[in-house]
Amino acid sequence: EEYRVRQLAATAVGTAAAAFFGLAISRSAALVLVLAVLGFVIGATRWRARLDKATTLRRERMRIELYTVNQLLAMQLKTGGGPIQAVQRVVDRGSGAVVEELSEVLYLIAGGMPAAEAFSRAAELTAEPQAARTYRLLAAGAERGTDVAVALRAFSEDIRDDRREDLKRAATRRRATMLIPIVALLAPVMLILVLAPIPSIVFGFR
Repeated sequence: EEYRVRQLAATAVGTAAAAFFGLAISRSAALVLVLAVLGFVIGATRWRARLDKATTLRRERMRIELYTVNQLLAMQLKTGGGPIQAVQRVVDRGSGAVVEELSEVLYLIAGGMPAAEAFSRAAELTAEPQAARTYRLLAAGAERGTDVAVALRAFSEDIRDDRREDLKRAATRRRATMLIPIVALLAPVMLILVLAPIPSIVFGFR
């Protein structure tokens, strides 16, 4: 609701500012209308772009943190206790986006919500699919009392492999980006060198 209110306000401000600017520079109704539409589009998409950027950054942070968090949860489960106790120990000693979401789960449990339901709710609300897998696994462990330490370690390995592939793709994109200015500089020079002899060949110039 807060996002929609801010988006509506940004849309109204953008439309009004663009229309006012159009009236200030020209009395043409067509120009004012075009600028107002442009202001409307910019205002409507501004908060969406900021939200998408924040979501992407949060997902990247969570992917980095999840490998360690899952390993710590698996260690805590192996030393005794259930998923709730393991999460409590990690939350007490850790920090980060994943720990914040796990802390919210503990808050819901303390408020009377069943553990499995609290973990499932976190899985529905999180921005990172890999975190949702972890929360669903913890929900299953809390509901059925099964040992999920092995599955958590397997999730960690999957996350590490996915992270490695993401880094490889990012490195490939960076190398391709670095080649663009080199090609842009060398292509005209090569073209000149190739075309320079053509007049002398065709017209017999020396």
